[in-house]
Amino acid sequence: MSSETGSASDIHLRDVVEKLPATGHSPNQSIALDERCSATPEQQDAGDAAVVQMSKIRWLCICVGWYLTAFLYGLDSTIAADVQGPILASLGNLNMLPWVGTGFLLGSVATISLFGSLYNRLEVKWLYLGSIVAFEVGSAICGAAPDMKAMTVGRVVAGIGGAGIYLGCMTYISIFTTPAQRPLYTALISAFWGLGAVLGPVVGGGFAQSKATWRWAFYINLVLAAVTAPIYIFWFPRHGAHGQQRILPRIKNLDWLGALLNAATFALFITACTYSGSQWPWDSGSVISLWVMTGVTVILYVLQQWTAFLTTKEDRIFPVWCLKSRSLVLLFIGTAGSSAVNFFNIYYIPLFFEFTKGDGAITVAGRLLPFIFLLIFTALLSGALLPKLNLYAAWYVISGLLALVGSVLMFLISAATPAGNIYGFEVLIGAGCGLTLQAAYSIALVKAPAEKATSAISFINVAQLGGGALALTIAGTVFQNVGFNTLQSALSGRGYSSSEIRAALAGGYSAIISNSSPEVRGITLDAIGSTIANVYGISVSGSATVLAVGLLMRWEKVKMT
Repeated sequence: MSSETGSASDIHLRDVVEKLPATGHSPNQSIALDERCSATPEQQDAGDAAVVQMSKIRWLCICVGWYLTAFLYGLDSTIAADVQGPILASLGNLNMLPWVGTGFLLGSVATISLFGSLYNRLEVKWLYLGSIVAFEVGSAICGAAPDMKAMTVGRVVAGIGGAGIYLGCMTYISIFTTPAQRPLYTALISAFWGLGAVLGPVVGGGFAQSKATWRWAFYINLVLAAVTAPIYIFWFPRHGAHGQQRILPRIKNLDWLGALLNAATFALFITACTYSGSQWPWDSGSVISLWVMTGVTVILYVLQQWTAFLTTKEDRIFPVWCLKSRSLVLLFIGTAGSSAVNFFNIYYIPLFFEFTKGDGAITVAGRLLPFIFLLIFTALLSGALLPKLNLYAAWYVISGLLALVGSVLMFLISAATPAGNIYGFEVLIGAGCGLTLQAAYSIALVKAPAEKATSAISFINVAQLGGGALALTIAGTVFQNVGFNTLQSALSGRGYSSSEIRAALAGGYSAIISNSSPEVRGITLDAIGSTIANVYGISVSGSATVLAVGLLMRWEKVKMT
């Protein structure tokens, strides 16, 4: 086997990958990479597997590709936080406004388990590229949306593509890095996701306030994808154990019934939460029917997965085997708690400043920086130190304590709380959240059998995306219901209708906030600020969950070498 330089030796994939990030070769020197996983067993035995050249430049570009898609995923996760008002003014239909934010997360969490199964059966590169295409199609639909229904469809499609992208990044990292390197690479995913998340409100608000309008907050994804497409198409390596088989035989045994029930469970729960109280009374037939359907679907899903009905135990969409491991279950719960804290604060810190301080899009994004900077810093710190200080239970205890203290302090704020105090609380929450937001990926891969690595990643992904989606959904329900009652009581006797009060909770485009007297405006903003503080019970609960998980974990060290 030879390389283009004639100096590289025949090195096994894992050995090559272990040396790549820290190699001392010059940028122009190439290393022969034997992609045996894309070859048939006969080709492997004969030594005829396809060879590509993996130079340091190529490895760097692959990493750029990973982190750019993570950045875009983070961007779209929060970009709705500052464009909901302009979208409402342009498209109307207040009842469907919550789907601009939750639709993206719904698409992600409803399909992440299916993607986990697909990444086990299909060529990683092509599934990853397909996910990018779906993400961009969803973004295009959002940008061109003529009404709120099309916007919702676009957000869900983009969320589906985003789930595939995110799991694809994690799958690539699990394949092409060693256990010792993996925590840092996964932490960088968190860092770039966090960077995208903090820029989401800035980008969305900036476009909304410009001549380009809010539509370019979604079109910008198409531009970035077009510029970087050559990296994904030409430089991303292939990896798949079934490269010589047809696609249909590989996917016909998928747990399609389980995938349908999984998606239906999340869709019904999020729909029920979104419409309960805010759109329909809690005792209405529609709401009761939604909750009954949700409960029945959950029961059917659990029974179908437990009995492996119309599938096999090996092909079940949900990695049930993970539930037999105490460590993996606790990692799942801890990740869900960290993700709940993360997503909640990214949405509700800007919301608090927008309502109580009257900040615009750019200023609001700046207010979020203490949280994001500490989140990124501690995520990277965790990735770098976890392989060395690998008593992982301690990370969860420290993470839970810091986030819990910060969340409790935020629970006690009011509209009059100085911004400097809130920045300090943000630092505590961000520092605590970052320590464990991505840590479970590396630990789970060490705790799980090597042949079930992708399944373990999918398990943790369900926790991360599900925790964030459910936190935002429940928080939105509490905010709408508690906020309506608080605001209605505060404005009692002033002649405002229920629909006007509901509109005030949607932001500055309502008549109560934009066209009322200073007195009414002050009363309204105080009431909404108090409501947001009460909703911080979600962040308190998530932080307490992380702390409890850390206390229940085995105080053991794991070898990541």
